[in-house]
Amino acid sequence: MRLSSRLPPGFELNALSALLARLRSEGRPVLDLTGSNPTRCGFAYPEADIRAALSVPAVLGYDPDPQGSRIAREAIATHHGHGLRAGELLLTASTSEGYGLLFKLLGDPGDEVLVPSPSYPLFDWLARLEGLQARPVPSYFHDRWHLDLGALEAAAGPRTRAVVVVNPNNPTGHFLSRAEWSALTALCGRLGLALLVDEVFADYALEPPADRLATALLDPDPPCPVFLLSGLSKVAALPQLKLGWIAARGPGAAECLDALAFLADQYLSVSAPAQAAAPALLALAPGIRGQVLARLRANLASLDAALTAHPHLSRLPVEGGWSVLLRRPAVDGDEACALRLLEQSGVLVHPGSFFDLPGDGHLVLSLLTPEETFRDGLARIFPSL
Repeated sequence: MRLSSRLPPGFELNALSALLARLRSEGRPVLDLTGSNPTRCGFAYPEADIRAALSVPAVLGYDPDPQGSRIAREAIATHHGHGLRAGELLLTASTSEGYGLLFKLLGDPGDEVLVPSPSYPLFDWLARLEGLQARPVPSYFHDRWHLDLGALEAAAGPRTRAVVVVNPNNPTGHFLSRAEWSALTALCGRLGLALLVDEVFADYALEPPADRLATALLDPDPPCPVFLLSGLSKVAALPQLKLGWIAARGPGAAECLDALAFLADQYLSVSAPAQAAAPALLALAPGIRGQVLARLRANLASLDAALTAHPHLSRLPVEGGWSVLLRRPAVDGDEACALRLLEQSGVLVHPGSFFDLPGDGHLVLSLLTPEETFRDGLARIFPSL
């Protein structure tokens, strides 16, 4: 049977995943410094309150609204603030589904979106599954990461439909500066492009510069269509409850929301219980985020302390998010280094190449890792770097 050309030619594990599977099958313990699932990282969730939120009578009803329930959208608008209104929101089952809807909305098969890199590798497949191409455009590092606005403009062609940015970026942690935002929205407005802004990590500022753009919602009237994506997965560290959202602003926002509601109506994928529980879950979110932020800061401090004994190693600034980029001498390729550390030290890290970091010499570590595991992992790998 012939499968769609949108799928990969095969589904074999990459070398790092294959080695990890083999080690685990052999019963060898592995310290995982890549975890991004907060429900497996030892946080103390308010279980009784979450169960109560999911036990209100409304979870037993089903009154589908393609845009999402009004009560959930009002709670999300209140969470974000900055004048966001419930009518500017559409609910999704996840930010990944949000991307799928937006790519359907904005492009035809063969069109493309521009994605500043380094960035999250899932964008390539989310675009391909909609018949689009995600075209990477390298950013550059000089004291901090910067968008290369000239490269973005040069990369835009007749089939470019949108630019996708993550604020703060995953894994670099780069927040857009206010100057970058003004220039980027002006560029998109001039070229007739939409701007998709993923702000799932916006609540996790760690070393934010003074000129950062805390959220795209600070711009109430952008010169181009702007679609902000977020969700409970990071806002409340509750990925299992599958509730995301899209906020639309700028030229044509009302028309776009009507079209997005039409697309969403074909699936009606958003869980009714998650929508009913959303106001209570968002009220609990600050307490959960506080634990996450404390973990991120503690692990960053542990890393800095460990680096003092290894002057050949360093880290890049972490403006926000859950990851840190460890810089090392590029005596071997990033993937080869990650494979060596896993085989010899029993520690799993991500090579920078997974995120299109330029050249070799970077490893990506998750600051979400339980603190003792993080410290033990650093102690094991540093002598080998």
